[in-house]
Amino acid sequence: MKVIFQTVVLLVISNTFMTFAWYAHLKNLGHKPWVIAALVSWGIAFFEYMFQVPANRIGYSALSLSQLKIIQEVITLSVFVPFAIFYMRQSWSWNYLWAALCLLGAVFFMFREPSTRKAEPSTGAYSSKTADGLAGNAPK
Repeated sequence: MKVIFQTVVLLVISNTFMTFAWYAHLKNLGHKPWVIAALVSWGIAFFEYMFQVPANRIGYSALSLSQLKIIQEVITLSVFVPFAIFYMRQSWSWNYLWAALCLLGAVFFMFREPSTRKAEPSTGAYSSKTADGLAGNAPK
């Protein structure tokens, strides 16, 4: 659990830098040439990577790549919504909630037990045996 906690904390910090790197120039540097905004964003993104790379290395020791990615997506939305509302002064939209609910579905599928269904080599048909060898609907 310590690994997951460390991963989440580092990804929150990383995503905060990422969100500013990607979007703050729209508010703060709109009057400057795009190349200036890109250079400033790259400077901010450096700090994003200084947290993101260790977060992913730590997280990958306990999570699958897919689980690590979906955690990052949940954190991205969790950081983006307050940024959009409070920093960029965007209005609240119920779409933020609906997007979050869709991500919760994605979390469910990424963290559930992996399926043991395998295609039969000769026919391509699927076997529905579970890890204990019983058919999927058989009582355990």
